[in-house]
Amino acid sequence: MQSLEIFNQYKSLLFAIAYRMLGSVADAEDMVQETFLRWQQISEVVQFPKPYLTKIITRLCIDYMRSARARREQYVGVWLPEPIVMQPTNEPANLVELADSLSMSFLIMLESLSPIERAVFLLREVFDYEYSEIASIVGKSSANCRQILRRANQSIQSRRHYCNNISLQQREQITAKFLQAWHDGNIQDLLNLLANDVVYESDGGGKVPATFKPLYGSRKVARVLVAIRRHKQFPDLTSNIALVNGEPGIVNYVNEFLHSTISLEVVESRIQSIFVIMNPEKLGRSGCPSVSRRDAFA
Repeated sequence: MQSLEIFNQYKSLLFAIAYRMLGSVADAEDMVQETFLRWQQISEVVQFPKPYLTKIITRLCIDYMRSARARREQYVGVWLPEPIVMQPTNEPANLVELADSLSMSFLIMLESLSPIERAVFLLREVFDYEYSEIASIVGKSSANCRQILRRANQSIQSRRHYCNNISLQQREQITAKFLQAWHDGNIQDLLNLLANDVVYESDGGGKVPATFKPLYGSRKVARVLVAIRRHKQFPDLTSNIALVNGEPGIVNYVNEFLHSTISLEVVESRIQSIFVIMNPEKLGRSGCPSVSRRDAFA
């Protein structure tokens, strides 16, 4: 098999690892490209290309994350991962599996981990690598990787909300009810859907207006949502329900141009967190399809 064919066989896996490591489509694509360039420079035959390529991209991501954290400190307002708007699948089990490790809430939880912790956690818990493989990839012993994973799990569990018995169909129904209440500007219906301690975060990157800090509490969040919907700058705001990072979410358009994506974290039938991506640079890489006014919720 040719070098390019071998690389292409694992390209989607490499992107999946890099995106979950970095929370950025553009940065993940850059890491995949750099991995390919290094792969091309190899003169000897690689007997096991999958762990070899995984090692390259994981170490690239670890190095990049160390510098990215400093840049994030200079980011204007709230930083959220770049959204990925996905096409529907006919296999719900696959969708649930994707959503578990792609959701906005999960990616944000990963931000609490160090680069090494994040790599070990993802390689073991998401991609099911053996400890011996992970040890070689991150340059630690197997025993050390087990300890790192234990610390990472403790950090994750302290921040995790548990979505008990919330099926994909229920999340779709709650998203539809949320969109209807938001469209109608019905504060009471919104309050019925929001958890009392709901958190609202919006990422404009300093390029478009957004809340500078997270907002807390159902009444404050409901009032802000209604104010956004009624804002005179958005008379032609239309909305579609879509798969955002593997879960039911919303994409919004103004004059048929992508304006924002909304991701909802649902816990025990209530919306616990609302993540709004408005940064146009992030939206430009979301993979969101063109709006169809016939399908839009105007």
